[in-house]
Amino acid sequence: MADRLRSERFDPAIHDVSSFACGEPALDTWLRDHAADADRRHTAATWVWVADGEVVGYYALSAHKVARAEVPGSIGRGGPREIPAVLIGKLALAERLRGRGLGDLLLADALTRVLAATQHVAARVVVVDALVENVARFYERLGFVRVPGSLVLVQRVRDVRAALAPDAE
Repeated sequence: MADRLRSERFDPAIHDVSSFACGEPALDTWLRDHAADADRRHTAATWVWVADGEVVGYYALSAHKVARAEVPGSIGRGGPREIPAVLIGKLALAERLRGRGLGDLLLADALTRVLAATQHVAARVVVVDALVENVARFYERLGFVRVPGSLVLVQRVRDVRAALAPDAE
C-alpha cells in the first residue's frame, strides 16, 4: 500500500473527500467542510494522501508560534520569547488503514514538508495538538515532547531533520 501513496496539495475540484472517514468525526468534517476555505484564507495548507484515486489521509500545516515559557526547558532554552513554529493542525488516516504503520509514514510526509518549508521560512519547532491521550502517545513515540499538563506536543526542527535527513545536518 505505501508504494501506491502519493502526497498532493488538496484541491476540492480534484479530490473527492465526501467518503473520507478516519474515525474522528471532527477531523472528517474539517477536511470536507473547512480545508478549502482554510486554503483560500491562507490559514492552513492541506495535503492529501491519495492511493488509486482515493483520499486515504491528510494533514494541514500552518505558520505558528509558541511561548518559550510554555514548552519544556530543553526545547525552549536559548530561544526567543515567542518561538517560531510550524503547526501540524490536522493529521488523519483512513480508519480502515490503521495498524499498518501508515500513520508513521503520513507524519513523516508532513515533517518532510515542514523541513522543506523551513528552508525558506524560519521555524524552530513543530507543534501538534493531539485531540486525545492515545494520539498524544503516538506523537511521543515519534519524538515529540509534551507540554506539561496538556495534549500539545513539540519537537525541534533540528531533531526532525536529524531523524529524517541525517546527512543534512
